[in-house]
Amino acid sequence: MPTAPTALHPYLNTVHDRLWQEADTFAAEHVAPRAPRMEASPRKVERKIAQLIAARGWFTITVPAAYGGLGAGHVAKTVLIHRIATVSGAAAAILQASQIPVGALVHWGSHEQKSLWLPQAADGTVLPSIAVTEPDMGGHIGGMETIAERNGEDWVITGRKTHIGNSHLARMHIVVARTATSEIRTSRALTAFIVEHDRKGLTVRPHRPGLGLHGFSFGRLDLDRVRVPATNVLGNVGQGLGVAQSSSILYGRPNLAAVSLGLHEAIVHTTSHYLKHRPRYTGTLSDLAVVRDRIGDMEARLRAARTLTYQAVHLLDHGLPCDTDLINAKYLGHQWAVRSGRDAMELHGAQALDTDYLLQRLWRDIQHTYPPAGTGEFQRIHLAKAALQEAPIDWSDQLAAETNWAHQCPTAA
Repeated sequence: MPTAPTALHPYLNTVHDRLWQEADTFAAEHVAPRAPRMEASPRKVERKIAQLIAARGWFTITVPAAYGGLGAGHVAKTVLIHRIATVSGAAAAILQASQIPVGALVHWGSHEQKSLWLPQAADGTVLPSIAVTEPDMGGHIGGMETIAERNGEDWVITGRKTHIGNSHLARMHIVVARTATSEIRTSRALTAFIVEHDRKGLTVRPHRPGLGLHGFSFGRLDLDRVRVPATNVLGNVGQGLGVAQSSSILYGRPNLAAVSLGLHEAIVHTTSHYLKHRPRYTGTLSDLAVVRDRIGDMEARLRAARTLTYQAVHLLDHGLPCDTDLINAKYLGHQWAVRSGRDAMELHGAQALDTDYLLQRLWRDIQHTYPPAGTGEFQRIHLAKAALQEAPIDWSDQLAAETNWAHQCPTAA
């Protein structure tokens, strides 16, 4: 099995090297055999891979050991998602989706909440989801329509959430809802709640397949006067925007950069193999200069995306301000993978259109890393603020130092 490229050695330690090999072995033994079945059954939610991932503790790779996690940090998380995505984008999506609400619990949960939920996430008993996006408002958090109203000692939540990663696997959802009137600034108007899967009034709509990532569920939650106790508030009342934004930036964007990277690597590998074995004239397609020009451009993008992705999470593990780097890794990682995917489709000719051929799946899967955690337009707005030296909240500066993995002794091995 391949080892980590030498260009990544500044960002990897011995634990990361072992995880690289473990993830490759896991993907070959458990994911690769299931990938064709997942692709052939888009209306089914893949559950076995989630169980196998949970058995290894990988959903809580960034959780401190005191709460049952592996305490290995964000580079380690990126290694796992990246390597699994080279075999299946859907399996990688399953792994990364529940790590986002886990991160929210790590940074915003009370000691009691962490002690209750994180060990259950670590052993796979309770996988969480995070529910922010809505059917009508999409990712426009300021326009959120889901309402939570105080009723005695409880809160009552009503609304709809959509595109919820692992929605059909989760047994606990972190739901962000409006707790103040529209006149109040969004930064103080939203609150995050822990909502158990069996709360009365909570409905998970039936799974509907998407364009790609077959086997991964990203469905809809309907909340009809769902009552939760005040102890289920995550963080403080009015901090919901912070919970949503920090989880998206510190977990969602680097996670999606890692998924894009794995798919990108698979696109380049698949295309290179095809070109080297496709006869043309007295040699193969890979002998043609015009073809080498295209594959060389793909390789350049892949190498740049790989460095960008790992450099950003390396900064995060060292507790350094890096929100913009995480955003950039997600934005360019997706953009470059799509460009390489388009080149690969054209280089394959009609072969690329065969539904049984791997490239067709890779092309569909990569479309799914654009919208979540902010579209490209949103990423560029943030990057523009950095260029103009307008200083938004830097969540990596505020929160990552709490779990500075570079100065801890990780237990993952």
